[in-house]
Amino acid sequence: MATSPESEHPIKAYGYAARDTSGLLSPLTFSRRATGEKDVRFKVLYCGICHSDLHVVKNEWGFTKYPITPGHEIVGVVTEVGSKVENFKIGDKVGVGCLVGSCRSCQSCASDYEQYCDKQVQTYGFTNFDGTQTYGGYSDHMVSDEHFVLRWPENLPLDSGAPLLCAGITTYSPLKYFGLDKPGTKVGVVGLGGLGHVAVKMAKAFGAEVTVFSTSPAKEKEAIEGLKADHFVNSKDELQMQAARGTLDGIIDTVSANHPIAPLLNALTPHGKLVLVGAPEKPLEVAAFSLIMGRKLVAGSNIGGIKETQEMLDFAAKHGITADIELIPIDYVNTAMERLLKSDVRYRFVIDVANSIKAE
Repeated sequence: MATSPESEHPIKAYGYAARDTSGLLSPLTFSRRATGEKDVRFKVLYCGICHSDLHVVKNEWGFTKYPITPGHEIVGVVTEVGSKVENFKIGDKVGVGCLVGSCRSCQSCASDYEQYCDKQVQTYGFTNFDGTQTYGGYSDHMVSDEHFVLRWPENLPLDSGAPLLCAGITTYSPLKYFGLDKPGTKVGVVGLGGLGHVAVKMAKAFGAEVTVFSTSPAKEKEAIEGLKADHFVNSKDELQMQAARGTLDGIIDTVSANHPIAPLLNALTPHGKLVLVGAPEKPLEVAAFSLIMGRKLVAGSNIGGIKETQEMLDFAAKHGITADIELIPIDYVNTAMERLLKSDVRYRFVIDVANSIKAE
């Protein structure tokens, strides 16, 4: 007989969960494991709402196991540490992002790319090594192996910094890996949402000349005046797209809606790179000659390893990078999901967990 979420572990926990494909979230009492010798337990203070949370609670990607408690942009304060924990103590501010486990022995793990480990354990909705399901940060507390816990920089705000644990590393990592982090590099950012606005901030901090592509002309003022992008292109305007041809060393494409990439490839210089971090539903259509005639590259990137995520947080703290957020109580979460679906947020919702999730 299957155990209930409330009884499978000894430590009671409280959160919000979706129970079916409606995606509606409501209070859930569940349980978390006792603190192991290498574990860090922490009180959750804030948790960002990622667009992937919306996909998963509605089972739009086809692998959701209900009940599901989302949240992988989690910041909190340590309340207990295991006997063999070396890097954290009670009272420390910490973060947990998209991962809470990996095999720690494969080539990817050995190379600090835990996000590509075949046995990775994501922060919510995955089966942990003990056979139980993981529950995310829409909850009162978390417990994780210390390897997957991030040290929170002293001068980085907890609330507006939380989304960096997904949006920050998702954009920082490809900028670094594909060599788009050099001063003077010409970088395009497609889409000005939760990922895109952070991508602009990261690229500018690296010293890049940044061009924002958006289908919404109304976002030009936000891009140029608010985020300090250097150029704005309305991607529905053929003349503007024509003027952008051959101008960019690389592009970070954050858009998850289906959209043509041929015009973006045209905007690249020879040897340019188009890196996808959004996940459109339909397969891409790419003409071979659009790549061959310029040795252009279409690539993808998924978050970053734990070492690089810590590096990103320290970089963000040094350069004053945070997400633009709207802070909400947990009982607003269903309305927030509806607004997120309509892109009605500038640019990331963050749940004030500590002040709004209470034990039943």
